[in-house]
This record gives sequence, structure tokens and C-alpha cells, in this order.
Amino acid sequence: MFKTVSLFFCFNICLLSLLDKQFRLAVVQLQVSSDKANNLSKVRRLVKEAAGQGGKVVLLPVRRSECFLSFFSKYAEKIPGETTQMLSEVAKENKLHLVGGSIPEEDGGKLYNTCAVFGPEGELILKHRKIHLFDIDVPGKIRFQESETLSPGNSLSTFDTPFCRVGVGICYDMRFAELAQLYNRKGCQLLVYPGAFNMTTGPAHWELLQRARALDNQTYVATASPARDEAASYVAWGHSTVVLYVLTLHVCGPTPDLQYLADVRQQIPISSQRRDDLYAVTAVQQGSG
Repeated sequence: MFKTVSLFFCFNICLLSLLDKQFRLAVVQLQVSSDKANNLSKVRRLVKEAAGQGGKVVLLPVRRSECFLSFFSKYAEKIPGETTQMLSEVAKENKLHLVGGSIPEEDGGKLYNTCAVFGPEGELILKHRKIHLFDIDVPGKIRFQESETLSPGNSLSTFDTPFCRVGVGICYDMRFAELAQLYNRKGCQLLVYPGAFNMTTGPAHWELLQRARALDNQTYVATASPARDEAASYVAWGHSTVVLYVLTLHVCGPTPDLQYLADVRQQIPISSQRRDDLYAVTAVQQGSG
């Protein structure tokens, strides 16, 4: 049973085993509001708490449900800026890798949905700008065009930790199997996606997509969502999750020590059995930040 539906904030520590290396991944889920100072205060406290329990890589959710495009125009900031300065300080204070969810970024007159990642010395490792923008137009039902407000990112985003290489996506990016495949080809063993699926797409697709990306690429997949707020205009599904291959580990639930990722890749060697003579997934625009 899922345990994250109505929690205002929580986090869970998962012990991940990659070959001979183990580390603790913390996924933070909190209720996000328009009060930036309050949000940042929660983040600082929860990251410190996660670090106190051995967290070495911490994943935060998106700052605000993505469907509020007016939020991006009103609260956008440059990087570095107030939010990323705080995230840098928190990463350095706790000596960990911090995947900073996503924030609205303004750069050169354009707006981006951006995830900033910081290292244990507080250094900015990368910025992932959401690659795939959610544009739908169903006549007579719903029209929603992120591209009318946001600009897309144009590069892949990976970073290295002492434990593994990590690939980064944001929300809708998770629907595109090709991105995860490219991250797999680049040696990623963990894929992270801060996101905010709604009450329709959440129960139908949220966990299914994570399991698909994990199964296809024989990787860990971790997602961080804002907590569900029934009183909000946009109600996020919540259910921040960690998946390995075919096992699902829910935030605030059991956290088994998983030892067999390398064994899985050896027993079912799909990476070496692809028919590159018949098909290929390639990156036209290269980049790691």
C-alpha cells in the first residue's frame, strides 16, 4: 500500500547496491506552496535530517506543480539565485550530492523548467532544463501548451558520484524511452525524475513509467513528487517512488538492500545483444549539463 498520499513532508532512505559500492539515496516529498521562504526552510531541515540518517544522494521534488505556467513567469529566478544559493549551502553543509528538484529559471529573456544538481562542496555540477514540453490540444476537452511559456532544454544531463553515474529528467521527460536509453548507453545506473503527475495521469502512468524505464534499461529509477494537497488548484498524485528492475520501493515503506543489479545485467545481457546493425538510438545534440 502506498503511504505518501496525504503526508505534508517525508523522506525515505533506500540502500542501493551497485557492484561493490553501496550508498543511501534519500527521496524527499513535501507539500510545496507559493511561500518560497517556507519551502526552502522545509528543504533545509529535511535534507539535514536525511544526511543524519546516512543519505549521500538526496532527490527533491519540483517546487511547484508544473501546470501553473503563471507561476513560472512570476517566480522565475536566475541561476545562481536565491533558491540555488540555498541548495548549494545545504549540499556543502551536509557533504552530499543534492538533486534540487526543479525551479523556474530565467535566462536571456527565456523561461526554463530547470533542475540544478550540487556536489558535496556546494559546487553546481549541472543544470538540466526540461527537454520535452507538455503540449496537448484535444478539441472540446483540454488545451495545454507549455511551449507558449517555457523553452525546452537541448542537452542530456548526467553527473558522476563516487557510487554511480546518474541521469536526470523532469516529469514529462520520463515518458520518452529514448532519453533513458541514451542515459543507459552513457553508463548511468540511476535515473532521477522530479515530477508532478496529476490525479488522472498519476494512478494510470506514474509507477508504470518508472517500472518501464527501470526494466528496459536495468537501472534504478527514483522519482520525487510534491505531496498531495487536496485543497490546491492542481492536485499532485504524490507517491514518490524508487524502482529497481522489477521491484518497487515506496517512499516511507520498506527499504531492502538490493544486491543484484550487476547480476541482472549479466543474466539478461540486453546491452550487448542490441541489433545496432538494424536500429540505433543516438543523441544529435551532445551535452552533459
